[in-house]
Amino acid sequence: MASRKEGSGSAGGGFGAAKGKGKAAAAGDSAVKQVQIDGLVVLKIIKHYQEEGQGNEVVQGVLLGLVVDDRLEITNCFPFPQHTEDDADFDEVQYQMEMMRSLRHVNIDHLHVGWYQSTYYGSFVTRALLDSQFSYQHAIEESVVLIYDPIKTAQGSLSLKAYRLTPKLMEVCKEKDFSPEALKKANIAYENMFEEVPIVIKNSYLINVMLWELEKKSAVADRHELLSLASSNHLGKSLQLLMDRVDEMSQDIVKYNTYLRNVSKQQQQKHQYQQRRQQENIQRQSRGEPPLPEEDINKLFKPPQPPPRMESLLIAGQINTYCQNIKEFNAQNLGKLFMAQALQDYNN
Repeated sequence: MASRKEGSGSAGGGFGAAKGKGKAAAAGDSAVKQVQIDGLVVLKIIKHYQEEGQGNEVVQGVLLGLVVDDRLEITNCFPFPQHTEDDADFDEVQYQMEMMRSLRHVNIDHLHVGWYQSTYYGSFVTRALLDSQFSYQHAIEESVVLIYDPIKTAQGSLSLKAYRLTPKLMEVCKEKDFSPEALKKANIAYENMFEEVPIVIKNSYLINVMLWELEKKSAVADRHELLSLASSNHLGKSLQLLMDRVDEMSQDIVKYNTYLRNVSKQQQQKHQYQQRRQQENIQRQSRGEPPLPEEDINKLFKPPQPPPRMESLLIAGQINTYCQNIKEFNAQNLGKLFMAQALQDYNN
């Protein structure tokens, strides 16, 4: 279900973004260096996952706003509706256009500036996300994808990050050539596929005053679970996902090594064939016979097709994301363990 929705998000992004390209580009031609999000948008994204996200189910939606200088301001959003494969008559592109038209009628920012997606233990570096973001970013240069991690958010800190494709990766995606030679020529590695854009969450002054009033009136909630020293569930699941990706990377390495062996074997066969032809021509010349006609050796020995390397780069990027999440989680746990040890020593 998640992969189907991601694919449909790509198609919708291309159509919706193309409609607002001229207006959004007119607001600012410089690259986006900061993403400013209204607090209402963050609450809508969290509410969308709480209502429709279950387990590893991915929820997605459209981001609306405008570009001011080098800052992308996200002022509204709406979700992609949940539907099954049986809903063949449902048109997501038409749904998005109707939603933006309705928002325009009530004088709300309606320009398409990107999309958002939830993630399951940081599993978001996929080909579907790459294709969707390329569709958005190709139509609107300033568009971003927001990645919301509900599991890390439930541990006490909001996890919301904005990503864009780097210019190098955009050029490779435009050419649609993901061969090892093309990626090597473009100097593409998993470290420079995506670029993270800093996020600032902003509320109006009236909302800040209201939050301050609510904070004074509300009782202090007991959040003892944040001090829990248990970490087996989260850490175990993250390590399991990491091992799965390492296995996939190992399989890709085996495929690439097989390709290299086939290329080497074919080169030896070409060399042997040329040597036999040369010896036969020498013998024919000694007998006074004309040499054999020239043949296109590439037709006789068709070179093996190299395996696409983009999947390997995405797997490497996902492994790096898992490692960073595990590192952050363990750092928090080590901090709690040191704090617990200090308290115990103090009490003793």
